[in-house]
Amino acid sequence: MANRIDTTFARLREQNRKAFVAYVAGGDPDFDRSLEIMCTLSDAGADIIEVGIPFSDPMADGIVNQLAADRALKSGMNSHRIIDLIKAFRKTRDTPLVLFTYLNPIYAYGFEAFHNDAAAAGADGILLLDLPPSQAAINPEFLHGEALHHIHLIAPTTPPARRKSLAESSQGFIYALSRTGVTGAHSAPSESIETQVAEIREMTNTPICVGFGITTPEQAAQLAGYADGIIVGSAIVRKIQENSNDPNVAKKLKDFVTPLIKAIHVA
Repeated sequence: MANRIDTTFARLREQNRKAFVAYVAGGDPDFDRSLEIMCTLSDAGADIIEVGIPFSDPMADGIVNQLAADRALKSGMNSHRIIDLIKAFRKTRDTPLVLFTYLNPIYAYGFEAFHNDAAAAGADGILLLDLPPSQAAINPEFLHGEALHHIHLIAPTTPPARRKSLAESSQGFIYALSRTGVTGAHSAPSESIETQVAEIREMTNTPICVGFGITTPEQAAQLAGYADGIIVGSAIVRKIQENSNDPNVAKKLKDFVTPLIKAIHVA
């Protein structure tokens, strides 16, 4: 069976459209509303959904995503409940899912077991923030994660040789950071991102999606002009945070993301 990420990008290429990738923290603010939010994003037109696995020490995340992880943990979320969340989503939706996580919870679960269970539940990819592919390659316990596409991050500061290695071994799509630092919609994308995307594109045919700091339809449309997709995370998570006690949180989130999705689908 073809991976949903691959088939989605193939379809988008045929339609001359760009991908909208939405990030949420799994289980934020609780299991049921998180599932409703994921379904709402799918229905609104999100092409791929990144689901963060709550972790107590998310060192690459800014305060917005840290607080989301904390809310999810307090609601009872863990790696096993993430699997349940994926299964529940797959009962009604087919949008590709990428798990956004740190190594610790996956290692504690069992590296190969998690990959197999997540894939069986309906996940399509995984982005391990603190497991460099070069390190994984020399550790036997990390060699059995073929069940999911491994998404690579490439930052503006990634050295050329490493950038080439990451690009050539990439799967699904490449997450190109528009700037350095932790996650958070506190800074606009770097002016050098267009050059960065062009350089990566010379090394691989894997789709390139740009994330970090995208908050407006205008930014989304500009970035979609030269990337294969854009990723919006902290701005979505902040909207969930602002409305976490509102029973209409999913509806308000849909109102927020719809202009962003429209901006890149016509870019």
